[in-house]
Amino acid sequence: MSKKFEVSAELRADVGKGASRRLRRAGRVPAIVYGADQDPVSLTVDHNYMIHAVEDEAFRSSVLDLAVTGGERQQVVLRDLQRHPFKPLITHVDFLRVSAGQVLRIEVPLHFVNEEQSPAGRKAGVVISHQITEVEIAATPENLPEYIEIDLATLEPGDSVMLSEIVLPEGVTIPALEVSDDNDAPVVAAIFIRESQGTGELAAEADAAADVAPEVETVAESEEADEDADEAADESGDEESRKDD
Repeated sequence: MSKKFEVSAELRADVGKGASRRLRRAGRVPAIVYGADQDPVSLTVDHNYMIHAVEDEAFRSSVLDLAVTGGERQQVVLRDLQRHPFKPLITHVDFLRVSAGQVLRIEVPLHFVNEEQSPAGRKAGVVISHQITEVEIAATPENLPEYIEIDLATLEPGDSVMLSEIVLPEGVTIPALEVSDDNDAPVVAAIFIRESQGTGELAAEADAAADVAPEVETVAESEEADEDADEAADESGDEESRKDD
């Protein structure tokens, strides 16, 4: 079950760009709450609270208690968050009302454990790459997890963990996988690195055995290849000319 967060809000009487600027100067953030077959309501929330709350990843994946001054408490989730393009400011917040039994689609973070203790983590020349760090899930509020844990204790060098292999908590699904198997994707991959990139012993041995050419072509090599291609084209052209004669 997710953490409990309480967000204090006030009803917003005035709207418009000028009003929004005045609110932000006063340390408030324009917000809106909607959903659950009710009319949208304009609100304001404290900027300092929000800027610190969103640093906690659980805040984005939890059911929040929205306490509106003079109104009833509402169960909501954070649906959208807008930030200033270059200043450390939040400019607008969207909340979505939820109710018990309602299936929510929300992104939650992935936590990887036992990575260093895995065979891949202990193998020199292997890098464990996190391809996906959060995933959209579907769950009712009572089943909404704060995060999903992926145990990498048995990850072998060269192996990967697919989206479909994630062990999900009870009552949680991944909608993308229900649409099509084509949406299955690697979440984690244990990749052998090349000798030039580090201590990739197996990659170095494979390169030596196959006499693999350098991956990156130098400028001199590129120019030489272009000259050879030009000469070959000229020779081909001369030969065609002789045939025509």
